[in-house]
Amino acid sequence: MNYSELVAEIQSYVEDEFATTDINTFIDQAERRIYNSVQLPALRKNVTGTTTSGVKYLSCPSDWLASYSLALVDAQGVYHYLLDKDVNFIREAYPNPATMGRPAHYAQFDQDTFILGPTPDAAYSAELHYFYYPQSIVTAGTTWLGTNFSAALLYGALLEAVTFMKGEPDMVALYQKRYDEAMHLLKQLGDGKNRMDTYRSGQVRNPVE
Repeated sequence: MNYSELVAEIQSYVEDEFATTDINTFIDQAERRIYNSVQLPALRKNVTGTTTSGVKYLSCPSDWLASYSLALVDAQGVYHYLLDKDVNFIREAYPNPATMGRPAHYAQFDQDTFILGPTPDAAYSAELHYFYYPQSIVTAGTTWLGTNFSAALLYGALLEAVTFMKGEPDMVALYQKRYDEAMHLLKQLGDGKNRMDTYRSGQVRNPVE
């Protein structure tokens, strides 16, 4: 389901002509709710950068929301994964910024910056895997969510729409039920099937009654 199809479906279900800005808000809120409820490969992003010798800070990507991992790659191409700590730990463990070495820890210093400990002693290649919000279907036209799990997106947007309209409780309950059913299937994929394979975990088995 692309953006135009989604808008048409929303208007068909609620039998109302919403302003485009209102519909876009419904869709955006539904996407954010879904993205914060289930882990999907489409929410993962990878970026590389470089530390600066003598500088203990490393910039975050502008669309960064949370880290999956941060690694430094040395001159031999070996990956060294840093441990995520808080700023207090970094300050306590490495009180003198002039003490340099290959960083072993990192912390979120502010919304734009990581702090490393100890201060880098060289220009290391850094590789960050992180969680972000993909481009909305409103601007992209098509997205992984719209293509593969349009039911979750549709009923999520309808929930936002019926709330906006102060709809009847039975309609709210109906859309909530359909949204929950779609999200159950989506979570089976994102938090289940994407976290296992048949070699490690065996095939999925349902008990025979």
